[in-house]
Amino acid sequence: MGRRLIVMAAGAGVVAAAGAILLASGEQGSRAAGSSARLPALEDPLTGQEVARAGAIASAGSRSHLAAGRTKLLYVERDDDKDSAGHRRADAYLYDYGGDRLIVRTVDLGRGTVVRETVARGVQPPPSKEEENTAAGLLLGDREYARGLREAYAKAGGGPLRSATALGLRGLIFTPSGESGSARECETHRCLRLFVRLPDGTWLDTSRIVVDLSAKKIHTLEW
Repeated sequence: MGRRLIVMAAGAGVVAAAGAILLASGEQGSRAAGSSARLPALEDPLTGQEVARAGAIASAGSRSHLAAGRTKLLYVERDDDKDSAGHRRADAYLYDYGGDRLIVRTVDLGRGTVVRETVARGVQPPPSKEEENTAAGLLLGDREYARGLREAYAKAGGGPLRSATALGLRGLIFTPSGESGSARECETHRCLRLFVRLPDGTWLDTSRIVVDLSAKKIHTLEW
């Protein structure tokens, strides 16, 4: 916003001139506001409002499963399909933990409708931030691991660990490769290797831990 200079002086002519200047400035401001409120171009990144809208439209048919935690919206990305016919679209990625299916719904943002849906098994996109927090919450709910995690956090200068969101987290999809034991379930389940950063910048040794988001349990790798 440009700075507005107001000069007060005696005389009707000066007042009239000042009024004309303010009127012109107001008109320019209105035109600037109109141009800044333009609709995003096809190649522009999604706005926060578009991400929220696309997520809501894509989730509309899965609300009961979302509420029960059986399905989660992972994230929303711009759809770059060249067949979009000039329409601005977004791809919403949802994961069905009960059926271990990835659901991708393409939303036409102009029409506010789902125009395409694909469902696949055995496809594991990168984990979302919410999934990383969920995995950390499962660790904190596990008797075997929670105590060590809390002690390491406090020792690193973090004080009492009150929530999984206080941890520095990085998750990677885990795919079994010759593992024995319960971790073989991750051949079909959605599982994460979770890397935990402590307040002093060090990383907790979680190399043998795999968090199974489908079964909501912890696997310990055997080696």
